[in-house]
Amino acid sequence: MSEVPEQSGDERVDAIVAGLGRLGELPVSEHVAVFDEAFSGLESTLAAVDESTPEEREPGGGEQTVGPR
Repeated sequence: MSEVPEQSGDERVDAIVAGLGRLGELPVSEHVAVFDEAFSGLESTLAAVDESTPEEREPGGGEQTVGPR
């Protein structure tokens, strides 16, 4: 199995992934619900990023340009 990074760089994603840590404490029959919850959270986080403006997404607050203007 490949190694998973400890942090994604996004606090929302990190919190969702950390929630998967409770799988070891639960019976396998309850794992699907935990994965569904994580999937829904990740999907919502991704949708929020898609809905944000370019200024909110880019570090430094602006659109990136390629090449000279």
